[in-house]
Amino acid sequence: MLKKLPRPLWILIGIIALIGIYNIPAIHSRLSWRVDNARTTIKYYFNPPDEAIFQPSTPQPTSPVQIPPTLTATPKENNTPEPTLTPTIVPTALPELVDLDGVTYVDQHHRWNYCGPANLTMALNFWGWQGDRDDIAKAIKPGIAEIEDFIQAGKTDKNVMPYEMVNFVNEQTQFRALSRIGGDINLLRNFVASGFPVIVEKGYYEADYTGKVAWLGHYQFVTGYDDAASSFIVQDTYNNGPDFQISYDYFEEGWRSFDYIFVVIYPPQRAEEVGNLLGLWQDEAWARQYALEIAEKEETELEGNDQFFAIFNQGTSLVALQRYGEAATTYDRAFALYAELGQDDTQRPYRIIWYQTGPYFAYYHSARYQDVINLADNTLNETISEPTLEESLFWRARAEYALGNYDAAYADMRETVRLNPNFSPATFYLELWDAE
Repeated sequence: MLKKLPRPLWILIGIIALIGIYNIPAIHSRLSWRVDNARTTIKYYFNPPDEAIFQPSTPQPTSPVQIPPTLTATPKENNTPEPTLTPTIVPTALPELVDLDGVTYVDQHHRWNYCGPANLTMALNFWGWQGDRDDIAKAIKPGIAEIEDFIQAGKTDKNVMPYEMVNFVNEQTQFRALSRIGGDINLLRNFVASGFPVIVEKGYYEADYTGKVAWLGHYQFVTGYDDAASSFIVQDTYNNGPDFQISYDYFEEGWRSFDYIFVVIYPPQRAEEVGNLLGLWQDEAWARQYALEIAEKEETELEGNDQFFAIFNQGTSLVALQRYGEAATTYDRAFALYAELGQDDTQRPYRIIWYQTGPYFAYYHSARYQDVINLADNTLNETISEPTLEESLFWRARAEYALGNYDAAYADMRETVRLNPNFSPATFYLELWDAE
């Protein structure tokens, strides 16, 4: 009887059997990444993500801005709160070599997009916290609730934001954390020399599936430095492993692409020491203005991807200063330069909106809602194999709601929560809109 079944039916039975075998947990966990890689390769072959261009509705010229002669970093009036802390001068005489003891290396392997949890685990373990990387991930990148396999559930979450790590420390541990933009090499050396390792978010370049060099975001844990070698000692959770030495220049080049942001974890009883080490960076308004002036200066000195990052950083700093209209036009300039970047050696940094959402803030708070939607569409549909960036979905939902497209807004906000049930801004808006 079976021999008489038509060929198409045999093919259908075979496909169903293969799907069933593939979904057996032990097999799925081993093969799913290969299937996803194949799907991504096919999509990117026909639609190269670095060729996707976002065009703002009001593009601006790409000529450099005029730069003041020095970096004064004086906060502008009426844009940010008055500083509440008095900056303290930090001594500059430091040891030539520092390599902190008590660092337990944690990698990000056998997990998806785990550099955030792995680095934060090292920082907390250094101070005596007893948890592990999965404890952190369950809070800040829990993944899709309906997927029972914890590892696979978190696969779609591509990034953890610095504020999510800071909030985890301040809300779910006995320790304290803070972040600032506009850091520099000497500030990191001061912290490390005083016994405080630091997490930084950086960009780096790596050959992709085509052999071209592509930009990605990455956290690193700075636990030492060697002035004789002009290098930091970092714990790299991915390729380079523990106690990896990276030159100050190369470190700074990668750090630039995230506006020189850093995160410090510390016991609450040592808050005064941290404040003294921060010096002028105690005042967030000062740090934001300082970061802006660094980026303005770098725009005139750099070219290519680095100049793009310098302009983008200006927008990020302006958003932090809540100067949204200026930020929006600055991001316009950054995206205009992005469209002009060459393709010979290094791809455009097409993943940047995976990690940094400043343009959404700027365009939304400038009432440029269609630009929010267009940027989200470009990011979700053209730069990634699946539309699983909760931040892009979140901002698209807010812009859709502002334009009166309520059904689309509800759907996007619900998808945001499905992808990350702990993303509290999305649950807030679903409740506010009575759209749960």
